[in-house]
Amino acid sequence: MVYEPRTYRRSVEPAGLVTFRVVVRETDLQIAARGDLTAQAISLVEAARADIDGFVAGHRRFVESFVPFEVPADAPAIVREMAEAAARADVGPMAAVAGAIAERVARGLAQLSDEVIVENGGDIFMVGSTERVVSVHAGPSPITGRVGVVIPAEMLPVAVCTSSATVGPSVSLGRADAACVVARTGALADAVASALGNRIHSPSDIQRAMDAVRGIDGVLGLVAVVGDAMGAWGCARLVSIEG
Repeated sequence: MVYEPRTYRRSVEPAGLVTFRVVVRETDLQIAARGDLTAQAISLVEAARADIDGFVAGHRRFVESFVPFEVPADAPAIVREMAEAAARADVGPMAAVAGAIAERVARGLAQLSDEVIVENGGDIFMVGSTERVVSVHAGPSPITGRVGVVIPAEMLPVAVCTSSATVGPSVSLGRADAACVVARTGALADAVASALGNRIHSPSDIQRAMDAVRGIDGVLGLVAVVGDAMGAWGCARLVSIEG
């Protein structure tokens, strides 16, 4: 796996919050909170990863499967969340891992900060009472950095996750520059973003792909980008953020 610098992070500075980075093995988070909670965030990441790694040690197919994988009732909570989200989206459970970890860390830090934003490779979970605008990063598309998704304060806590065939190391079976999903949980937003991206190979696929996933319970909004074409559905109110 080749590491791709997350240059989009340079433009992320939520007013009134302290921004810091946490890296634990493959997990690389950018976090914004009322103060520097690095130590607490590291502990939360390590605990989440320990639950996932411990389960995977005895269930290797959980990592390898590109289709839903049934887990036992006594599996760790984060593993069950990933499996349930994958089943709803009809993808493999690891398609939900980044969003699930982002949510776990954000909810943990929310005990110490009333405003928390955790970004995990394009997968975001937000807690608080402040309206936010999430920029759409779509790799080579001319839309990158020019459009934002408005997340009203009353919608929080919520996840905004993005899958891309042209940005980052994640596997996508499609060709979307960005497949963005707003959902109630991090695992679900991440899994559905993968499902949406997998269905898009050209601009003509955007509407059909959104129609296929928008009925999934817990999905609130969708944005899809291929080149200079874009589609949106649901709560995804878009604003121009040029300049």
